[in-house]
Amino acid sequence: MKRIFITGSSDGLGLAAAKTLVAGGHKVVMHVRSKARLETLNDLMDKGAVATIGDLSNLDQTKDLARQVNEIGRMDVVIHNAGVSSGPPVLPINSVAPYVLTALIERPKRLIYLSSSMHAGGTPKLDGIDWSGCITSGSYSDSKLFVTTLAMTAARLWPDLLSNSVDPGWVPTKMGGAEAPDDLRLGHLTQEWLAISNDPEALTSGGYWHHQRRSEPSAHVYDEDFQERLLDALATVTGVKWT
Repeated sequence: MKRIFITGSSDGLGLAAAKTLVAGGHKVVMHVRSKARLETLNDLMDKGAVATIGDLSNLDQTKDLARQVNEIGRMDVVIHNAGVSSGPPVLPINSVAPYVLTALIERPKRLIYLSSSMHAGGTPKLDGIDWSGCITSGSYSDSKLFVTTLAMTAARLWPDLLSNSVDPGWVPTKMGGAEAPDDLRLGHLTQEWLAISNDPEALTSGGYWHHQRRSEPSAHVYDEDFQERLLDALATVTGVKWT
């Protein structure tokens, strides 16, 4: 049995993964944006899941979310699943929150970051970025390039853990839309597999995965200079450093 924290687990892929993992006997720590969303987790909490609350677009609430998770106990796995596709919160939720939570949550054995094939369209330029979300200064593609880079940076800096990123595909969730062509089950299968499997491939680090197959991401995510500049920028804006 593993203890697994999943951000953005009140709906979509996060909720789907939580259901599968709870059914498998794992201790799942779920996350909702606000108290008003807690009732969406009642069924899983009745089965042993634990809930945490925090708006990932708000830096102080993100830091408090890390505190809540640490009070529950050390996680075996953290799945950075939460994401939005547009608007000012894109960078705070998709990039800043995973950075802060990675820094402040007691280090787990496995880290999984939700990417997207659209990360390939992101640009590795950090000048002029408003990480706070007060204005829209980065695209969805940029945010996914940044979070995929964080996954690869964690793999490089911390060889004692497994850090990977996942392209779940274009699946029919609230964000993906009802007409999305990919299989919903495949959209969360890889996250679950990387979280709990002892298959040799699942025990590797620094990968970019799509439907349990390792793919080749943008070359920018492996650029150590870009990795360090991204860490510096996020440390400056959040007041939190990876150690």
